[in-house]
Amino acid sequence: MTTSTDLLHWQDPEPRQALWLSASGHPAPRRVMTADDSVSADRAYRWACEGTALLWRGDFQNARQLLQAMARRVDRKPFKPGATITQTFHLYRQAQLQRARVLGMVLVPLNADLRIPLRRAPDVRQACLEAYGDIGQDAVVSLRELQGAVGAHEWRKKGVPIPALGARIHPHYGVFSPIRGEYVDLVARAPLPQPSEAIDVGTGTGVLAAMLAKRGVRHIVATDSDPRALACARDNVQRLGLAGRIEVVQADLFPPGRAPLVVCNPPWVPGAAHAGLDRAVFDPDSRMLRGFLAGLPAHLEPGGEGWLILSDLAEHLGLRSREELLGLIEGAGLQVIDRLEARPSHAKAQSESDPLHAARAAEITSLWRLALRPA
Repeated sequence: MTTSTDLLHWQDPEPRQALWLSASGHPAPRRVMTADDSVSADRAYRWACEGTALLWRGDFQNARQLLQAMARRVDRKPFKPGATITQTFHLYRQAQLQRARVLGMVLVPLNADLRIPLRRAPDVRQACLEAYGDIGQDAVVSLRELQGAVGAHEWRKKGVPIPALGARIHPHYGVFSPIRGEYVDLVARAPLPQPSEAIDVGTGTGVLAAMLAKRGVRHIVATDSDPRALACARDNVQRLGLAGRIEVVQADLFPPGRAPLVVCNPPWVPGAAHAGLDRAVFDPDSRMLRGFLAGLPAHLEPGGEGWLILSDLAEHLGLRSREELLGLIEGAGLQVIDRLEARPSHAKAQSESDPLHAARAAEITSLWRLALRPA
């Protein structure tokens, strides 16, 4: 599936154009010049900072080295934290977006058959097919995004081991990988209200639906609105032999009907989503969180439970208060009957050089067991 229909225009020396590929939805650069092995990293970095993209015509491995050299130049600039952790978060995210913009200015061509027409270029056809579909025409893509597509292809091929599941989950390109296992562990140990049916809202890779099936839930409806996530979840359900127990359906939050258990792991941080995978981390105006809580009562069977899996990182960043979260729960006519907690073990939580270390080190992921409040 091609994710962009923009055209990229440049002079070489005559006017040229090709399909612009960006799974993240970034627009085609307005200024493009061709470049080859004679371009120095300093010049490439300066042009990229000024908004000029470089369409590579030289050796592919040299383009990779150039990108690495540009990254070193980006990272030389020291990060200046703000006066508060909230200001620091916004400044850090702005710096990361600027870093991605600059490094995204090195472009490589793709032929209609998804081959890279450059010396020493690897075979990326399968990775590009998974990321962009059969494009059927010449195209141009950011080298940095192409590297992401190749990395995603390797993750999809090998899979991510999920100890609590006793199996591997195979994430697709553009679908958040379940590399943080604490939220799966919480679903693995929370007491089940009863094992007949469940709804998994925003299933992503399908990992939580698979976990519920492993625990004995006989029928799970797993929903998502993103076509990539739906394809990914269906693939994992098939791989795990769970097609008879997990039904993957397209829906904005809830499917029709009720269930004794409704599970949701929404994006954990309120904020704008600027790229594809951002949507798994950032929830603009807490839309999904608010939608899940507001809609939960209409989809719970009497005596049923809603499981909200949510990190409190937003609270430590000053982006959402605990009082606001509890207010949303109460306003939906729900009550908290229990809360299970887990601390993250990912590398960023341990790295004191991370500008957001104080917030990450204090982070706790919780599974909130919610029920309808008595009338």
